[in-house]
Amino acid sequence: MTIVTRFAPSPTGMLHIGGARTALFNALLAKRHKGTFLLRVEDTDKARSTEEAAQAILEGLGWLGLTPDEAPTFQSENAERHVECALEMIERGKAFKCYATPEELQARRDAGEAKRAEAKADGLSDDAKASLLAEANALLAPYRSPWRDGAAAPRTDAPFTVRLRAPDDGQITVNDGVQGEVSIQTREIDDLILLRADGTPTYMLAVVVDDHDMGVTHVLRGDDHFRNTYRQIPIYQAMEWELPEFAHVPLIHGQDGAKLSKRHGALSTLAYRDMGYLPEAMNAYLLRLGWSHGDQEIFSMDEATEVFDISGLNKAPARLDLEKLGDVNAHFMRAASHERLKALLLPEIAKLTDVTDALESRLDSALPTLKERGTTLLEMAEACRFLWDSNADNLNKKARKALSGDKLTILSDLREALDQSESLGIEAVEAIIDSYCAAHTLSMGQVGPPLRAALTGGLPAPDLAPVIAWLGRDEVLARIDRHLPA
Repeated sequence: MTIVTRFAPSPTGMLHIGGARTALFNALLAKRHKGTFLLRVEDTDKARSTEEAAQAILEGLGWLGLTPDEAPTFQSENAERHVECALEMIERGKAFKCYATPEELQARRDAGEAKRAEAKADGLSDDAKASLLAEANALLAPYRSPWRDGAAAPRTDAPFTVRLRAPDDGQITVNDGVQGEVSIQTREIDDLILLRADGTPTYMLAVVVDDHDMGVTHVLRGDDHFRNTYRQIPIYQAMEWELPEFAHVPLIHGQDGAKLSKRHGALSTLAYRDMGYLPEAMNAYLLRLGWSHGDQEIFSMDEATEVFDISGLNKAPARLDLEKLGDVNAHFMRAASHERLKALLLPEIAKLTDVTDALESRLDSALPTLKERGTTLLEMAEACRFLWDSNADNLNKKARKALSGDKLTILSDLREALDQSESLGIEAVEAIIDSYCAAHTLSMGQVGPPLRAALTGGLPAPDLAPVIAWLGRDEVLARIDRHLPA
C-alpha cells in the first residue's frame, strides 16, 4: 500500500504551531514510506475563511519546507461531489430527509434544560427528581429524527436537511495508532446532518468524501478531532468505503499544563520566523513535542525521515518550552554555513543600521565567533551591534568610570602603540597589550577596561584582540579619539 497523508487546515486564522506540528508529522510519515503528502484547505466556512489566512498557511508551510507533493486542494471546490455522495446515501437507505426545523430542535433543547433545572428544585422526592432527569436526558440525548424510519413529510414543499441514519445499536470502535482501541456506544452519536437546509454540505461529510477521493490512507491529526471520528466512520460504512488508519495526537499544552494559548507563546508559525528562529530548528523542536525515538534529542529532517513512525507518538500532551526551543535554535544557528547564516542575519542587522561594505566585511570576520552568541537571529544581530556602534553617546556608569582620570593616559598610550603597529591582527594586538602591561607593570584588569569602553561603550562584545582585529585600524583609532582630549 502506498501511504497518502494529508494536512487539512481551515483558513480562518494563521497557521499556529499545533497545526505546523500536525503538518510535519504527516509529511514525515509520507516521506518515510515513500508515499504522498497532500494539503487540503478546508474553506467551506465562507463566513470565517479568508484569502489572507489561506496564503499565510501556505507561506508558513513553505517556510518550514513542508511543501505538499501535489497542488493544494480547496474543499469548497468539491461541493458538488459532496452533495452527490449525500444523495447516493439516500438511495442506499443510509441517509434520509429530515423535516425538523431549527426552531423545533431548539425547543427540544430548551425543554430538556428546563426539566434539568426543575429537577434541582427543593422539596421534590427522589422519585420525582429521577423522573425529571430521565425526561431531561431523553430530550438532550443525541438527536434521532422521527423521519429516520420513513415517516412522511409534513407537506410537499417543506424544507429539509439530509441526515445520516446513525447505527441503531452496538458500538463504534476506533483502532487508533496513538490511543489504541477505543469504543463508544452508538446511542452516543446523533443522526448526523450531511446537507443543510440550503443544500450545502457539512464539514463532517466533506472531510470524509475528500479523504476518500484523495486516496488518504492515514488520518493523522490532533486529538480534538477524536470524537469526530465516531461520526465519520458511519459515513465510510454507508458508502462502503475502506476506512483509513486513524492516529490522534494529544494537543500541545503550556508549561503550566493548561491548554495552549497566546500567553504560553501559541503564536502563528510565521511569528516565530519573524522572531528569528530557523525553520529547521522549528521542525526539530516540534518533532520532539509528542514524538520520540530512542535518546536522540535533535533531528535533522533527513534523520527524522529515516525513523519517523506513528509508534513513536506519545499519548500524553507535550508542553511548550520556549527556553528549549531557544537551545535547539542556537544549535542550528551554530551548525549553519557561514553564507546561509550571514544571509539570514543581514536583514535583521539592516533593521538596526545601514549595512555598508565595511560593516559586511567586519561581519564576515566576526561571524564565526559571534554565531555562538544568542538563541535567535534577533539576539545575534544585537550581539553584533558593537561592529557598527561604539555607544559613545550612551556610556553606562562602568564605561564612564573606565574613561576617567589616569585611565585616559593608558588609553592614549595604547592608541599610539596600536597606530604604530604594522598589523592589527589578533596575535599582533595581543602582543601589543601584553607588552604594554609588562612595560608599565599593569594587569589586563587595569589596561583592558578603558580600551574596551572606548571601543564598545559598554556594549557586549568578545575579547579585545578579535574586536580590534574585526573593527580595523581606522575605526579603532577613530573610536579611541572620541574619548581623548583634543
